[in-house]
Amino acid sequence: MTGYAGDKTALETWEILKDNPDAILVDVRTVAEWNFVGVPALSSLAKDINLISWATYPEMHVNPSFVTEVADVSAGEDAPIFFLCRSGVRSIAAAKAMTKSGHKASYNILGGFEGDKDVAGHRGKVNGWKVSGLDWIQG
Repeated sequence: MTGYAGDKTALETWEILKDNPDAILVDVRTVAEWNFVGVPALSSLAKDINLISWATYPEMHVNPSFVTEVADVSAGEDAPIFFLCRSGVRSIAAAKAMTKSGHKASYNILGGFEGDKDVAGHRGKVNGWKVSGLDWIQG
């Protein structure tokens, strides 16, 4: 048992967000990542991105109000919530925390926003939101 509903690719997530009006996307990265690396753009789906940090920079302490903040933007405990970070570590922790709080449809997005590292140690070429060709913007 993983402790959360499971993993979805960025493309699978996009389709569910498109088809389910209650499904939301929560980007759990830091303010610096949102500003300098970019964020998913959901305007073509008539949805907003929810920017709620799992851990706060620079100390990277877990955000003590994370569960409450996510619950406040969720359509309810049965509504799908998709969590995105750089590569999948923080988003898995977030999905587990929300599942523990009663939100059973909490998912991790495989590859995160930037994707896994390639053989040269670089992100952005293997998988993830950006590589999948999905909409995103940079601040």
